[in-house]
Amino acid sequence: MADHQSLGGRIRALRRQQGLSQAQLAGDGISPSYVSLVEAGKRIPSPEVVSKLAAKLKCPESELLSYLGRQQDDELELELRYAELALANGDAKHAVERFSALLDRVTPSGHAGLTVGATWGLAQGLERSGKLEEAVRLYERLRTWPEGAGAERVDRTAVLIAVCRCYRELGDLGRAIDVGEQALAALEQLALVPSPEGIELISTIVGLYCERGDIHRASYLAEMAVERASALDNRKALGAAYWNASMVAYEAGRTSDALRLVQRAQALYAESDNERAVARLRTAHAAVLLQADPPQPAEARGLLTEAVESFRRIGGDVDMAYCQTELARVALLLAEPEEAESCALEALRGLGDGHRLEAARATLILGAARSAQGDSVRARQAYERAALSLEASGAGRQAARVWTELAEFLDAQGEAERAVKAYREGMRCLGYQSSDRARGPLLKGRRSV
Repeated sequence: MADHQSLGGRIRALRRQQGLSQAQLAGDGISPSYVSLVEAGKRIPSPEVVSKLAAKLKCPESELLSYLGRQQDDELELELRYAELALANGDAKHAVERFSALLDRVTPSGHAGLTVGATWGLAQGLERSGKLEEAVRLYERLRTWPEGAGAERVDRTAVLIAVCRCYRELGDLGRAIDVGEQALAALEQLALVPSPEGIELISTIVGLYCERGDIHRASYLAEMAVERASALDNRKALGAAYWNASMVAYEAGRTSDALRLVQRAQALYAESDNERAVARLRTAHAAVLLQADPPQPAEARGLLTEAVESFRRIGGDVDMAYCQTELARVALLLAEPEEAESCALEALRGLGDGHRLEAARATLILGAARSAQGDSVRARQAYERAALSLEASGAGRQAARVWTELAEFLDAQGEAERAVKAYREGMRCLGYQSSDRARGPLLKGRRSV
């Protein structure tokens, strides 16, 4: 702000017009040095001090207070920028502290735009800190924020994507898909030219359907995303579309297609300066390599090591936990069960209580690692925990896989009856129902199989 437009500059101009020195303007509890600091813009006086200065300068108090309001707004805007910088630099803890402090100083009625901006930033900081339930509450508040009340400060589609992402991680796939499909329908009704944000929304929904096992719907949307992204001059949008199309191919068992698509996504993201996205893609690429025939654990470990180094630089405990899950899978394939157990436990520590879907996957690998070490009791417990968590999340297809893996484990242990029960649980997750007589007392009280 130019000097003559600032409060300090205005006070200096009025003082000189009155022929006063800083010492003469001081008094009544105001020191000459404080007057100097105010004029230099290094102190923001209270309304009471402004009132005293206005009386000595023979100007309306309201005139100086209007300058004070503008200067305070500038200070609040600066605080928002500092908080956003902390978030961009990967310091989620510091960002959460700054956004929270700012929200304590503003109100929706007095500072609508700042309130929206700080709420958006705080939600992102909480999400990156693994506090998903707190984050989704704030995202939901922004999703329903009234139009014209500062809502333009944040892209609404970005908010909807964040809502879907959090519900997915919390294990509520049904809710995430409902929000995503409603948002997509609203965008389609507007018949707008495809936008990067719209393509990112479609790509997010693709991932949700993959998690739930609805490959038909996921494939249809993935093709739509790639087609629309190809028509845009936006490499990030196209990279996101290829990324999620790779996920569809991966879930459908088309590993070679998945590899081709994820490599295209990597090439596009490598041209940007988004280190976090590139590191996440390396994690995704490694997951596909582990599913290849034959698996390529050594190459996957190399990619994951690079991703870990990136997340250490830019921050991201949750992203690091995803890496640790894949590193545990690598260790299993390389016949290193102790290392696999260590990585799986590290992943679970990083995920905390919030990221239920990924925690279930890490728990599954933990079960496999303990099985490989001959710890059959704790292996069975881990398998069952993973299956029940995935089933509760609505990821029926993934839950069925885990029940099947548990059944094979039990069969190998010579526990045929329990193995049959686990197989039936897997079939139930896929929609098959046994007759009442065949079903029997399956897992009464949901205890270990």
